Amino acid sequence: MTRRMVPLTPKGIGACYCKIPVENGQLPDPANWGVADVVNYFKATGFEEQATAFQDQEIDGKSLLLMTRNDVLTGLSIKLGPALKIYEYHVKPLQTQHLKSNAS
Repeated sequence: MTRRMVPLTPKGIGACYCKIPVENGQLPDPANWGVADVVNYFKATGFEEQATAFQDQEIDGKSLLLMTRNDVLTGLSIKLGPALKIYEYHVKPLQTQHLKSNAS
């Protein structure tokens, strides 16, 4: 595992470049993240205020991978705008990455 600068948001959205652990050009599998890892991920991607909601609800990596759009929009008590971005640009892609890496 190496540390290098990687974009944490899709191109055209205004990428946030942060030093985080990277494996083969991808983020580590969120299934192995603890609550602190989830919180740090969202802080690093520019959602510092919203990251506390994941800590308050004790969302670890496995829980993050099980979250639905509705969970993020209503279950975390986050304002709608940031909640939509968190789900569409972070939770959903992390879930997709996890499914693809475990399918092979």
